[in-house]
Amino acid sequence: MKKIILITGGQRSGKSREAERMALSLTDRPVYLATAHVWDEEFQERVRKHQERRGPQWTNIEEERWLSRHDVTGRVVVIDCVTLWLTNFFFDTQDVDATLDTAKTEFDRLTQQDATFIFVTNEIGSGGVSDNAVQRRFTDLEGWMNQYIAEQADEVILMVSGIAVKIK
Repeated sequence: MKKIILITGGQRSGKSREAERMALSLTDRPVYLATAHVWDEEFQERVRKHQERRGPQWTNIEEERWLSRHDVTGRVVVIDCVTLWLTNFFFDTQDVDATLDTAKTEFDRLTQQDATFIFVTNEIGSGGVSDNAVQRRFTDLEGWMNQYIAEQADEVILMVSGIAVKIK
């Protein structure tokens, strides 16, 4: 049975750990669909720590853009994270409308599969308005995509200081 869960919150709020905990409560062989593009050594170290924390029971898939090309039917899948995934599209064009259309289409294709999807995302718009025009456009993009996923989600969880607060 298809299910969509969205876990959102600020940086270092515990989103990924909660998604991993939730996935392991649903299956002993979850999938981790990592969307990050590794830009530098510091970020590579973050990725390594995440992988180490997860352990061998996870099926790890590295996919920066085209999530729907992977058949995850019947699986529990953590998609971590929407913010980095959107960045991968936005970085090429900085076109909010085109990126949003592409991301929605790809989200729809992925979630047509019969699986449990746990999307991790950031609430980057909670920190105030940036004085940088590109950052403002990306914040708008992120907010609209988060709303799109939340609208279709069966559950939405806000992480606050490591505590899961059920929103929907």
